[in-house]
Amino acid sequence: AFVYYSAKRKMSNYQGDAPAEYIEDVDDEMEDVGDDMDEEFRADDDDDLAASDSDVEEFDYSNNKIADTSAEQARKGKDIQGIPWDRLSISREKYRQTRLEQYKNYENVPNSGEASEKVCKVTQKGGQFYDFWRNSRSIKSTILHFQLRNLVWATSKHDVYLMSNFLLTHYSSLTSGKKEVLNVRGHVAPSEVRSCQNVKFHIDKHPGSLLEGFTQTQVSTLAVKDDFLVAGGFQGELICKHLDRPGVSFCSRTTYDDNAITNAIEIYNKPSGALHFTASNNDCGVRDFDMERYQLVKHFRFPWPVNHASLSPNGKLLAIVGDNPEGLIVDPNTGKTLETLSGHVDYSFASAWHPDGFTFSTGNQDKTCRVWDIRNLSQSVAVLKGNLGAIRSIRYTSDGKYMAMAEPADFVHVYDVSKGYETEQEIDFFGEISGISFSPDTEALFIGVWDRTYGSLLEYHRRRNYSYLDSFL
Repeated sequence: AFVYYSAKRKMSNYQGDAPAEYIEDVDDEMEDVGDDMDEEFRADDDDDLAASDSDVEEFDYSNNKIADTSAEQARKGKDIQGIPWDRLSISREKYRQTRLEQYKNYENVPNSGEASEKVCKVTQKGGQFYDFWRNSRSIKSTILHFQLRNLVWATSKHDVYLMSNFLLTHYSSLTSGKKEVLNVRGHVAPSEVRSCQNVKFHIDKHPGSLLEGFTQTQVSTLAVKDDFLVAGGFQGELICKHLDRPGVSFCSRTTYDDNAITNAIEIYNKPSGALHFTASNNDCGVRDFDMERYQLVKHFRFPWPVNHASLSPNGKLLAIVGDNPEGLIVDPNTGKTLETLSGHVDYSFASAWHPDGFTFSTGNQDKTCRVWDIRNLSQSVAVLKGNLGAIRSIRYTSDGKYMAMAEPADFVHVYDVSKGYETEQEIDFFGEISGISFSPDTEALFIGVWDRTYGSLLEYHRRRNYSYLDSFL
């Protein structure tokens, strides 16, 4: 039932060298576990299962869609992913233990996970900051690169954007409906349609825009903020779209370098309100684009491929992480390195700033997230540990109270920042994680799960203490 993305399939699109030993380990160990689960579903009592009432759990025939799991069903004991553990000879607890023992964390520096474990903070688990609300199996969130997991973005507590194969899709948690926003399988070119006095006209000649566009773009990363979306591709492609306008606004190729993959995108507003975004690429570059003029305005080069860049809330500092254990704090206007971050022992793929502008976090393949304070960068103020593997995605709530970090699969950790990261909520499921996103109002947390059978979108709602309602009970 569980099929974890084969490293051979993922690496076939990867522009770097494929680590053969990792590929073989993942294929042998991970697929074996998935095969065991498949065999359980194809047990000798297939005929009995086919006629059982549990079929309804898997498919809602009246609505012609795969059945979701609601909070009410979960409270009554249904597995949040709809996995029928009572029909399997292996229990959820046993399968979890197998996963913990057999999952192969990808490392560029051998044994980096073990090396960092001794400095990790001991946290109190059992926090309950976000409650399970719904698992939507009708929407399939997918990934293309095993190290890049920023493919889920919420623009409100009801609106989520994600990649589903070649389709960039909008999902409404209100209606459980999905809508195609952009199909990158075919030809995509800038041709935005605007209206003026009820007359529609095309805009397709922004300076620097690649007018011929792209065909069959393999989207490696994504960012959505308000009504603006940017998708980045394996060949350095950038596709920009205003969600409130038909058509594509801007296309660009950051580089024609062989190692051009777009690793991360961050959309932000300048103090003037001007819309910008930064693109981090494997060609060691970070580029800043002005979307008021649709132009590249800055291009900084670094000694190693940049996997993620994030701008401080006041716009004065840029955190840079990539294919080096050390991170950098640079001046976003000049690209000059101001500080070096030392502590991680492998390559980093995630970074995020706390809204206060003083602290930020970095996620690394050494299975840790380090929290830093810009007022003293001699060492990190906290080292937070994952269970299975690298920390591939980090998000803070807009009010700064919580921080979420995602591993490659199975676990998302939510920390109470206001209490010094001492307490965490561990969200536990099965499947590769395509991305995580808090809604801007902090009320919802969405988690994209990639799996052949149980791929879905998990939705959690922020727990509120409405004690005044008790008087009505």
